Amino acid sequence: MRIESAGQTHIGRRPHNEDSYCVLPELGLYVVADGLGGQEGGEVASRCVVDTFAGLGHRWEREREAVWPEVADPRRTREENLLAACSQLAQRNLQAQRVGRLSEMASTVVALALGQEGAAVAHVGDSRLYRLRGGRLESLTRDHSFIEELKDVGMEPPGGASNWRHLITRALGTDNAEPTLQRLHAEPGDVFLLCSDGLYEPLGMDGLARRLSLSSAREVCDALVADAFEAGGKDNITAVVLRVADA
Repeated sequence: MRIESAGQTHIGRRPHNEDSYCVLPELGLYVVADGLGGQEGGEVASRCVVDTFAGLGHRWEREREAVWPEVADPRRTREENLLAACSQLAQRNLQAQRVGRLSEMASTVVALALGQEGAAVAHVGDSRLYRLRGGRLESLTRDHSFIEELKDVGMEPPGGASNWRHLITRALGTDNAEPTLQRLHAEPGDVFLLCSDGLYEPLGMDGLARRLSLSSAREVCDALVADAFEAGGKDNITAVVLRVADA
């Protein structure tokens, strides 16, 4: 398959951009991280996560025959094991830096890996992966959030969902940082979107789907970010888009 990809981030209406992303088509690795809003060091946290994924991704590519005893699981594909290793190392790196003014920093992450053994996604927190296939848009990740935990037990958020939508229950750097790993199938015609909550919250599913059908990944990224800002989005806005075509 041939992959066309692009990424874009915007500070939105915040004083600082606490989102980070990377687009590494040579590795088949795509990452979006969102530093915990309002926490000092959010920018540092998201950058640390993205740099860790990129750095280990390059090492993993160079050392194809390397043994990774801490994370290697024969039941997983190479892509799943890569994302598991990246998540573990990012957790260690963040926790090692959580001192002084950075003692409360943390970050979400959503990462997509594409390779010879297929596709995989890992996520922690409420950054998301969407897929547009055959005109139908679906979220492939489920937020680690207070709202989703209430749904699991059949309860409604007190005072309404809007009061709790930013309360996440997992984040890299905290004591609860276990990623959710999923194996995916990618096929020609698929469009994947990795994004922070600053993108999907102001646009909703209809707003996302409308732009994901544009002809190029760069056009999609630019249009989505612009739309989210114009829709009044107050948070940082980040999008990474992949379009899958025949080789």
